[in-house]
Amino acid sequence: MLVSATCGPDASPAGAVERMSSLAQAPQSRSAPVAPATLSLLDAFELRCGGEPVSLPLSAQRLLAFVALHERPLLRVYVAGTLWIDASDERAGASLRSSLWRLNRPGHALVEATSTHLRLAPGVDVDVHRAFRLARRLLDGSAGGKDLDAAPDLLGGELLPDWYDDWLLFERERFRQVSLHALEALSELLVRGGQLARALEAALSAVRAEPLRESAHRALIRVHLAEGNRGEAQRQYELCRRLLCERLDTAPSPQLEALLER
Repeated sequence: MLVSATCGPDASPAGAVERMSSLAQAPQSRSAPVAPATLSLLDAFELRCGGEPVSLPLSAQRLLAFVALHERPLLRVYVAGTLWIDASDERAGASLRSSLWRLNRPGHALVEATSTHLRLAPGVDVDVHRAFRLARRLLDGSAGGKDLDAAPDLLGGELLPDWYDDWLLFERERFRQVSLHALEALSELLVRGGQLARALEAALSAVRAEPLRESAHRALIRVHLAEGNRGEAQRQYELCRRLLCERLDTAPSPQLEALLER
């Protein structure tokens, strides 16, 4: 049996049992409308149900974020063991059940749970999911005009920067790498379309996110050259060269050198 972690006027376990009993007795009754839920994980955690902000305790935030970042059903024991890594199996399981119950309170279906698995409810819109889909379209060349407008905000954020959970390190780095590649692709696409100011913004976002990334500097230099600003291009090259020398004890690649020789 699948049970949704929902919120509403009566979201207690007893209320959930009563609602399920009512549905069983009156199968013809119409389901109550469900307000849309949006989950933001970029720059800060924010949950909104029906457009209204919802406050959750940190344990419930961590559970919701963990499930949302894995776009597949997860074993309950895996979730409990990862989020409460220092607790015994029994204690971790109890903490998971408590956090699931806390997720019941805000007023929307957020997490679907069986006796063995958890997954994010289908109706929850997550900004990270939208960012990954947008990045894929930019990288495969299928991005449209609306994608170009949305890209700087979606791809310029950082995944839960104030959280220090070990399980988040890989997810944060995954998002960082994908967004950097997408910002560089966005800059190149905008240069080809003659939208140089927006291309400059995208390239600057990539350099700001990772100042030691040479490909980001190359994207920015290409914009300066497309604008005819060779002095700006030379200045950016010198900055990149100094950063690579001082921080990494290395020199710019031949690809970067070749940009200024054209």
